[in-house]
Amino acid sequence: MKKAFPLPSGRAALVPSVLAADFSCLKDSLAPVRGLADWLQVDVMDGHFVPNLSFGPDIAAAVAAASGLPVDAHLMVAEPGRFIDAFAAAGAGLITVHAEARGAGACVARIKKMGLKAGLALRPKTPLKKIIPFLGVLDLVLIMTVEPGFGGQAFMPGLLPKIGAARALITRSGRAVWLQVDGGVNAATAELAARAGADSLVIGSALFKARSPAAFLRALRKKV
Repeated sequence: MKKAFPLPSGRAALVPSVLAADFSCLKDSLAPVRGLADWLQVDVMDGHFVPNLSFGPDIAAAVAAASGLPVDAHLMVAEPGRFIDAFAAAGAGLITVHAEARGAGACVARIKKMGLKAGLALRPKTPLKKIIPFLGVLDLVLIMTVEPGFGGQAFMPGLLPKIGAARALITRSGRAVWLQVDGGVNAATAELAARAGADSLVIGSALFKARSPAAFLRALRKKV
C-alpha cells in the first residue's frame, strides 16, 4: 500500500536522495533511514536534460518496497510527460518536474488529475517567476542549489535569497506548499537553507557517506 505524503506542518522534512545510496545492497543501505526520514527522493535522469543517466521506474518501486516510505520521483528529463504514468504505477506519490522541461505546466496538471502530489523544480539560474502561475495547484517547489545531474556538488550560497523569496511567495499564496532544496545539503548548509525558509531538505552524499547515517539524521533533525 502506497504511504501518503505528509503535509507541511512547520517541521522540516528530511529527504534522503537514493542517488547516493549503496546499490550493491539497496535494502541494507536504506535501513538506517527508516523511521527517521520523511520520504525518499529518486532522481531520474535521461542523459539529455542533464548529462547523466540514472534510474527507471523499477528502482522507484524497489525503493518504496525496501523502505516503506513515500517516494518522490524527481524527473530531471527533457520530456517528463513520457514518464509520469510509469512512475505513478511504480508507487511514486509525488512527482516533481522541471519548469525548464517540455510541457511542464501540462505535466503538473496531469499529475494532479491522477490524484498525486505535484512538484515544480527550478535550476539555479531559472527565475522564480516561473512558479507563480502554478502556485494554486503545486504541493512542492524545489529550488536546486547545484546544477542538476551529479551528486556530491557544493551548495551554492548565492541561492539563499532565492529560497527566501520563494518562501515569501508561498506564504502569500496561503497554501500548504513544501519548499524544498536539493544539492550540496549537509549539516551546515541544511541549517542555512532552513533559516532562509526551506522546510524540505534533500540529503545525499553527506548522509550516505556518514559513519552512521541514522545518527546524522537525528543530529540534523535537532538542528533544523
